[in-house]
Amino acid sequence: MRSDSVKKGVKAAPARALMYGMGYTKEEIDKPLIGIVNSQNEVVAGHMHLDEIAKAAKLGVAMAGGTPMEFPSIAVCDGIAMGHIGMKYSLASRELIADSIEAMAMAHGFDGLVLIPNCDKIVPGMLMAAARLNIPAVVVSGGPMRAGKLKNKTLDFSTCIEMVGTCSDGKATEEELEEETKRSCPGCGSCSGLFTANSMNCLTEVLGMGLPLNGSALAQTGERNQLAKYAGMYVMDCVKNNRRPRDIMTLKAFENAITVDMAMAGSTNTVLHLPAIAHEAGVELNLDLFDEISRRTPCLTKLSPSGKHHMEDLHMAGGIPSLMNELCKKDLINKDCMTITGKTIGQTIKDCKVEDHEVIRSVDNPYSNKGGIAILRGNIAVDGCVVKESAVAKEMLVHEGPARVFNSEEEAVDAIFGDKINKGDVVVIRYEGPKGGPGMREMLSPTSAIAGMGLDKDVALITDGRFSGATRGAAIGHVSPEAMEGGLIGLVEEGDTLFIDIPNKKLELKVSQDELEKRRQKYVTPEPKIKTGYLSRYAKLVTSANTGAVLK
Repeated sequence: MRSDSVKKGVKAAPARALMYGMGYTKEEIDKPLIGIVNSQNEVVAGHMHLDEIAKAAKLGVAMAGGTPMEFPSIAVCDGIAMGHIGMKYSLASRELIADSIEAMAMAHGFDGLVLIPNCDKIVPGMLMAAARLNIPAVVVSGGPMRAGKLKNKTLDFSTCIEMVGTCSDGKATEEELEEETKRSCPGCGSCSGLFTANSMNCLTEVLGMGLPLNGSALAQTGERNQLAKYAGMYVMDCVKNNRRPRDIMTLKAFENAITVDMAMAGSTNTVLHLPAIAHEAGVELNLDLFDEISRRTPCLTKLSPSGKHHMEDLHMAGGIPSLMNELCKKDLINKDCMTITGKTIGQTIKDCKVEDHEVIRSVDNPYSNKGGIAILRGNIAVDGCVVKESAVAKEMLVHEGPARVFNSEEEAVDAIFGDKINKGDVVVIRYEGPKGGPGMREMLSPTSAIAGMGLDKDVALITDGRFSGATRGAAIGHVSPEAMEGGLIGLVEEGDTLFIDIPNKKLELKVSQDELEKRRQKYVTPEPKIKTGYLSRYAKLVTSANTGAVLK
């Protein structure tokens, strides 16, 4: 066992002394030591209840003959961090999570890990750590919250933030806004639509690193606690059989994840996180692979913000196993991929049927014949950019309009709320990429303001930053190279014509090469927005979005 180096023999007596001092018995010390990585805190709605999950996982480990040892991980709430300097820390926290788990696991010689995340950056951060360490590991998430209800209206986090735009536009009162605010998030769990957290929890299941229904079983239910107990049991089985993350997270497994991502129209942030996880596993994913898989994968679900359904509806319809089994009818899933249970994906999903074809459509009756996420390229994004095509109004799939240029999210939000954006405009927000932000902030405030003011069928938004999974509309993010790395988005001027053709995967700045060369000669790279602390170090090491914004 890996932990033998920590606890066995004469030289390890001081370590055993410390363990005895904590109350561990000799019998417990002799068993495999399993780290329980708990990201619970009293800040994040998706993490408030994770002590329940950790308790259940520890019981599972103990029942299967191991000794659980719990330690914490940080977790940033994107919803609370949104719209101010806090959002600069969200993506950057992904690296802190992976690094801190590596430090704890290596320092204490754990034989295996149960990883307990729930929200946006915490899920990929923990998967990155699992891939990097390559010791037996199982992920069990905290589960999605239920959708909110008010009279006959179904609510979630995205409807609440769009209501801010509606209220600012004078179409709703502050009292009406507050009433929806109180009902939008009715309890603990990851926000109820197919936003980034739930997208990544579902893809954890597809990758084989989480148990079936990990992505959709609701928070604070007996079913969720059972999953946690089984996670504890299965990590012991992985230790016994030396089944490790890189045996599971292969290229074929990542292809499965991208396929399901396209079929369920997940968050655009998955295009940022999957390459980062793959990088740690020694697997290369590029945007061309996402594009290739998108072209052949039908879109079978439309959950909020793309449609009216929520995670509870997906769960009742059979969840991700049923969606994957449906995709198997067109041979779109690699069924021989291994999972943490020791079964293949094919064995896991073979008897899973879709229970509600209104929620999960048949492959013969899809919403579209291609995936819900599109990769666009053009002179302004030679390394690619990303849009959630399934959430774009049909009127905006092809659009040409004048650029309205802003060098920060704050400038753009002030212009939108100040009624300075007109129908037909293309809002350009730059210097918000991984390096320029720094931290590549999510732009939910400007996109939700545009939607809430009823302009989502008339106005497009382009940025080297990124968007929340709750975003809808013609919101094109991850423009690479970013402005701070010399990308063409940094040369766009007010009034330039931008052409968007999502069906044909094109994004073009209609300015002559001679004019662009003149602008480049005059261009001066701006000073970094933050010059001290963690974000300053992060900005010096981080790469562009098309590589997953990994540190190199």
